[in-house]
Amino acid sequence: MKRRVWVAAALVAGGALLSGCADVRYLSQAAGGQLDLLRRARPLADVLSDPGTPAGVRRRLQLASDVRAFAVAPEAAGGLGLPDHGSFLKYVDVGRPYVVWNVFSAPEFGVTLDTSCFPVAGCVGYRGYFSEAAAQADAQTRRAAGRDVNVGGVSAYSTLGYLKDPLLSTMLSYPDATLIRTIIHELSHPSLYVAGDTVFNESYATAVEEEGMRRWLERRGTPELREQDRLAQERQSGFEALLLDTRARLEALYAGSGLTDTDRRARKTAILTDMNARYAALKASWGGYAGYDAFFARGVNNATLGAVAAYATMVPDFQALLARVGGHLPTFIEEARACSRRPQAERAACLRGS
Repeated sequence: MKRRVWVAAALVAGGALLSGCADVRYLSQAAGGQLDLLRRARPLADVLSDPGTPAGVRRRLQLASDVRAFAVAPEAAGGLGLPDHGSFLKYVDVGRPYVVWNVFSAPEFGVTLDTSCFPVAGCVGYRGYFSEAAAQADAQTRRAAGRDVNVGGVSAYSTLGYLKDPLLSTMLSYPDATLIRTIIHELSHPSLYVAGDTVFNESYATAVEEEGMRRWLERRGTPELREQDRLAQERQSGFEALLLDTRARLEALYAGSGLTDTDRRARKTAILTDMNARYAALKASWGGYAGYDAFFARGVNNATLGAVAAYATMVPDFQALLARVGGHLPTFIEEARACSRRPQAERAACLRGS
């Protein structure tokens, strides 16, 4: 499952706008964690030329560098023409399995996430911590308050162009196809971000990712890379469809009337048990591929499913816009930016040109 968090150290400057010491402490750890990464980051060229860099790391970093160059090169030169904000020119060994841990929470009988609102980023349905212990402490507080809680590790994120994001060692665990997609996706975010509209933002970045990957495979793809990408997308689609269907079933349960809390709990358990059985069948259809086992092993609940919204629902609308401008990405970005200024309810129609 793709997990991303937008954390900008610049947010700490707005700490005085928030109420309560807890908010200030949260922003301080976010800023401190981000600044620590920037302080330890090394120029990518130095890491590539360092004889102490393991061969596997060097290969993945060279691939990442090539993808970055492709993403920001002008279309006339065979690139995507994305704005160059200076990200991914440095590398940092994070020294842990994830760079950030996200904490999601939701009511016992609801899949709408609890939100936190900040300057710049707007309202988001999680809090991200650079320390797993801090994330687990927050999670425990929420559980004690009767919330469903999920803690998930994050391997990559964007500071939306406010900072020059380094490549992270956590990103190098991705297969090549996923690494290529992730770099294109994250480089697209600074060019267009609407505070508080996650579906618009993620659909936009996914549309750019899809087009970017299509062009990369067309020009530099190998049969092995194409097959790797096809399998990854097929599995991701099956995984997401299972979770979205489970979320919809729970939403219908919670919206129903005439049930006691005891009835709701029993039916909730039955739906989640059925989901696990369906995952086992899906895994078998993949030949035993176990890439999602850890996700299910943590236990799926309302918070988990609340975080799995249909974030790509507007991708066809963005793709319609891209086709209308003849596939020219810089023009596409400008037109999409114009649509982003419309009221939220009008943005999809604007993208479709209606």
